[in-house]
Amino acid sequence: MASKTKTKAVARRKRPEHYADAKPGQAWPSALYALLQEHGIKQVALVPDAGHAPLIKLCEADPSMTMVRLSTEEEGVALLGGAWLGGQRGVLLMQSSGVGNCINMLSLSSMCQFPLLMLITMRGDHGEFNAAQIPMGQATQTVLEAMGVIVKRADRADEVIDAVEGAMKLAYNGYRATAVLLGQKLLGAKDFRKLAQVE
Repeated sequence: MASKTKTKAVARRKRPEHYADAKPGQAWPSALYALLQEHGIKQVALVPDAGHAPLIKLCEADPSMTMVRLSTEEEGVALLGGAWLGGQRGVLLMQSSGVGNCINMLSLSSMCQFPLLMLITMRGDHGEFNAAQIPMGQATQTVLEAMGVIVKRADRADEVIDAVEGAMKLAYNGYRATAVLLGQKLLGAKDFRKLAQVE
């Protein structure tokens, strides 16, 4: 007779949220996903980021959206240019630390006059604990605007949809590059030291 093997539940350590002042359960990621659906966004280019995680999960579950994980952020500019030429709208999701990687590639959108919508989660902003994130975080808006990108910002949940919808209309009606900066007051300031704690 074959012996029965008992399966023993292994308790997992529950890791706390790595945003020091995170605001879990916010409704805006779902509303933002619905807005992307409403405006026919079909391609989502991204470098995975915790700040975008709720939106990414919603988009991943939608079979009408194609998720493309990038090895570096500037690939997303070219990808979305190709998507536009092929008749599809897209969005580029990244963190502010990746904006510096995109600077030269942003000239493609300007020269070829295709719409580019970027949603950027901020680092080096309100409550930042990592000093290395501060220089690029503080320069993000200035650098984008220097490259001709129209920049909007949301620091509160009630600002997100209006900012993104406005940026989307500017991009697709005016064939412009636009970016919405999602601030750390909205997301909560990251603190990876929290990962060492166990509840």
